[in-house]
Amino acid sequence: MHDMNLANLTRKELAEAVAERLGFSQSACADIVDCVFETMKGSLLAGEPIKVVHFGTFSVRNKSPRNGRNPRTGEAITIKKRQTVSFRPSRQLREELNK
Repeated sequence: MHDMNLANLTRKELAEAVAERLGFSQSACADIVDCVFETMKGSLLAGEPIKVVHFGTFSVRNKSPRNGRNPRTGEAITIKKRQTVSFRPSRQLREELNK
């Protein structure tokens, strides 16, 4: 099991885990991982949420403009309205995290 506290889980490590579990070549599994991410990215760019059962939901959220501060200079600035990706874990994942 990958320890998220020590390092980030990389695309390469995901492909290696898929290859080990399914017995396909690492290059084929890298293509599978890339395809999954590209499909997810396309859905999010289209504004469509992605629901992965027993894992969670990714969605695009609109964030309103707000006042902020430049941390370097302390200057007051307006942070523009923008979109961001939000992740809401499933109840099952939250329960497993909090065991």
